[in-house]
Amino acid sequence: MECKVKRFGILTSGGDAPGLNAAIRALCRAAKNKYNMEAVGIFNGYRGLINGDMKVLSENELSGLIAQGGTILGTSREKPFKNPVVNEATGLLPVEAIKENYKKWNLDALVCIGGNGTNTTASLLFQSGLNVIGLPKTIDNDIEGSDVTFGFYTALDVATDAIDRIHTTACSHGRVMIVEIMGHKAGWLGLYSGIAGGGDAILIPEIPYDINSVAKKIKERKSSGKNFSIVVVAEGAKSKEESLLDKKSFKKARAAMQCTIGARVAKELEEATGFECRATVVGYLQRGGTPSPYDRLLSTQIGAAAADFLAQEKFGNLVAVQNGKIKPVPLDYVAGKVKNIPLDHPMIKTARDLGICLGD
Repeated sequence: MECKVKRFGILTSGGDAPGLNAAIRALCRAAKNKYNMEAVGIFNGYRGLINGDMKVLSENELSGLIAQGGTILGTSREKPFKNPVVNEATGLLPVEAIKENYKKWNLDALVCIGGNGTNTTASLLFQSGLNVIGLPKTIDNDIEGSDVTFGFYTALDVATDAIDRIHTTACSHGRVMIVEIMGHKAGWLGLYSGIAGGGDAILIPEIPYDINSVAKKIKERKSSGKNFSIVVVAEGAKSKEESLLDKKSFKKARAAMQCTIGARVAKELEEATGFECRATVVGYLQRGGTPSPYDRLLSTQIGAAAADFLAQEKFGNLVAVQNGKIKPVPLDYVAGKVKNIPLDHPMIKTARDLGICLGD
């Protein structure tokens, strides 16, 4: 069967994550080797697609990318469908400009690599008439329809290493150490790193916490002769009181905090226990640097599979991983959703079996 896709555009959007360059490399090489397709790199996410900032990628530009962190294409959080404004110079709305550049560059398809926001936009572009395929990238592991996203396991390595290092300081000083982990609206990274790092309490968005429950756990450890405790807090963790707020009120309450959630939990625990508490925010260290071997393999597998999706015209789909196999998942199913941890998930059961306090 003749491949109808001769030239495709590729962009990376949203937060950077380990494995992006490996995915770019795999997609471009597989597309060229198997189907003789030409790849056009689009710079800085959807902003580059709006502005026409792109170039044909050569084989030399793909060399050495498998171990390189970040993204050679750059990224942005541009949302062309949200509050669109007409460009004074061109007189075009963002989506109109995207369609013009899609035609101008003779693209037969578009591959969008990113997280929830990126794939939501990809779904809308597909509905607008463009041939689009999405790839699942995020350290949060929260894309609906895919068991895993590339970037997650490298971030897990970094977060776990950070918790390991905090252990020695906590033990030496006899302190309660709070380690804040990324995750936004989903607690995958906090839960997994908390268990792997030997956390005594883990607070995640899916389980609103009662600070008294955490304080009780810490006091029990103290009374049993353990002079320190590790509390892992996902950045999206919320108290039971906050869980009752509507979205607008919750955002207002968070804006009024004027500190990180980790710092707030540290203050709350110090007041509740009388013990010395300190907070550490691992932050962007979790997103940067060299991808782990697992993420290199995963992003390479997904990138190569995306070339097959293009050739088979499986447009409007995410290149997802389900039960260890590549599966197409409709972008309109993925759009606007967050994959949270089910309360009956095996890892939550494991945490409880180990006696880890989850704040409830």
